[in-house]
Amino acid sequence: MTHNDIVQKLWNLCDVLRDDGINYSDYVTELVLLLFIKMVHENTEAGTLKKHPLPEGCRWTDINDKSGINLLNDYKLILLSLSTGKDADGKLVHEDPLISAIYADAQTRLREPRHLEQMIKTLDQIDWFSAAKDGLGDLYEGLLEKNASETKSGAGQYFTPRALINSMVRCMQPQIGEVIQDPAAGTAGFLVAADQYMREQTDDYMDLSSKEAAFQKHKAFVGVELVPNTRRLSLMNCLLHGMEGDDEGVVHLGNALGDAGKALPKADIILANPPFGTSKGGEASNTRDDLTYKTSNKQLAFLQHIYRNLKPGGRAAVVLPDNVLFEAGVGTDVRRDLMNKCNLHTILRLPTGIFYAQGVKTNVLFFTKGSAKNPKQEENCTQDVWVYDLRTNMSNFGKRTPFGDSHLTPFEKVFGKKADGTSKRAEGEYSFGAEEISVDKEAVAENKNVDDKLLHSRWRVFKRDWIRDTKGDSLDISWLKDKDSVDAANLPEPEVLAREAKDELEAALSELDGLLAALGGAE
Repeated sequence: MTHNDIVQKLWNLCDVLRDDGINYSDYVTELVLLLFIKMVHENTEAGTLKKHPLPEGCRWTDINDKSGINLLNDYKLILLSLSTGKDADGKLVHEDPLISAIYADAQTRLREPRHLEQMIKTLDQIDWFSAAKDGLGDLYEGLLEKNASETKSGAGQYFTPRALINSMVRCMQPQIGEVIQDPAAGTAGFLVAADQYMREQTDDYMDLSSKEAAFQKHKAFVGVELVPNTRRLSLMNCLLHGMEGDDEGVVHLGNALGDAGKALPKADIILANPPFGTSKGGEASNTRDDLTYKTSNKQLAFLQHIYRNLKPGGRAAVVLPDNVLFEAGVGTDVRRDLMNKCNLHTILRLPTGIFYAQGVKTNVLFFTKGSAKNPKQEENCTQDVWVYDLRTNMSNFGKRTPFGDSHLTPFEKVFGKKADGTSKRAEGEYSFGAEEISVDKEAVAENKNVDDKLLHSRWRVFKRDWIRDTKGDSLDISWLKDKDSVDAANLPEPEVLAREAKDELEAALSELDGLLAALGGAE
């Protein structure tokens, strides 16, 4: 069985849940409560997990040979024991805070024992040996992504595409010993991807000392998630990838715009896709007294948290909607403060349609705390902002045309090999679809028609002074036009357009009269 075959087989179990009256929004939560027990069993059997994290009496072997009402009742007791650490009689079963966090308030909504039995049999029939070759953690992530792609589930409203996550991680190049954070962790996609990146660089951490390995497992990654069920998914995701975190796990439950965010230590790298929208009722979306600019715009509040929580020289890559780039008032203040305290070296304008929320236009902002020459500098740190337009004249991405690694390769190439954005860069490299087009080098050398050429480039640089003086500190910078767009400057006069519209309507009415006459004749 291929990876996708197994993910589809797991997703098909949602039909069983539907038959038991469980709705889309609860599918994955219900499924993973059982699936996690099975995956821990398979990981332990394969030797991936050196020690079985679940207590005796709460393991796969304690339920997979049972049936009927006894099975359902025992499963409910297992969830209770994993959640509270005690059995129904109050006897201590385990003292693992991570397991308690994963199964916090866990309850099954299954009412029919036969449905639970059917799910267990299906999980036992899966070729877990094939699944293990790709890693059970990756299989679990595949299920989360499948859930996100189902619009009825609502879970994928702002799901970050895996290709974009991996590209941002490759640009940031996390290193052993660095603290990596995501203040809006979701299902921990960024943190897991950063961990995978470093494992690939170090032979699955086999090259590390015991001290370095312990740091990677328990201290390197920290996330914050506001929604308890989403946090549950993230903790499972991390544990299946060998990431344990501190006593609260890798992802802490809380609000990054409240006390949980204020308590976070400074980070070397922050990767995030903060939730879109504004706070309910328009009230300030944070209770932080350490953020200068109060706002009901969640992204502006998150952006402040992120650039303030970086260590000197720390780097960040953050997904933000277009309005953050041009919103006036507090938006202008935050952008100005960002460019003062950080080197905002790169903006990637993303295509529309890659997020499941239709019409949402987004960007990735890449910045480093301090200036390129002085990490502790706090004024005028940004000198040049490079913008890559991956939006104009791109495909309409969606389920039929998925957004993938190949679309980001040209950007990664011009971004350069230095994670802080200080690689030597040159304007004029760009790509339309799969076809790469280079600027006329001779024309550039002779300084002929340079501006005209660069106007058709996806990759351009803009001076900080120009952004301040010409754009009023707006970062909504675009210069390309879609090939199908209409230039308002070239439209005919309104009188001519009105006459043309009238002629077309009269012609259409005439055709309808002819059609009605023909139909009358037929009768």
